[in-house]
Amino acid sequence: MSELLSLPNVGRVLEKNLIAAGICSAGELRKVGAKEAFIRIRAIDSGACLHMLYGLQGAVEGIRDTDLSESTKEDLRLFFRGLR
Repeated sequence: MSELLSLPNVGRVLEKNLIAAGICSAGELRKVGAKEAFIRIRAIDSGACLHMLYGLQGAVEGIRDTDLSESTKEDLRLFFRGLR
C-alpha cells in the first residue's frame, strides 16, 4: 500500500491520478494543496469532478470529505466553477 492510500478519501483511482500528476506522497499533496493538485489532475483527466476536489481537500486536512466544513465546501465549489 502506498503512502497516498493511507490518506482519507484516497483510493486506487485518485492515487493513480496523483502519481500521474507528479504528487507521490502525502507530504507533497499537503505542500501543493488540494486546488493545485486538482488542477494538475484535471490536465490529465478531464472527468475530474467536484467530489474528487472534496476528497483531495479532505486528504490534505486528514478528514473524510463528508466532514469538510460548509465554508470549505463553498470555497471549493466556487473554485471548481471557475475552472469551467
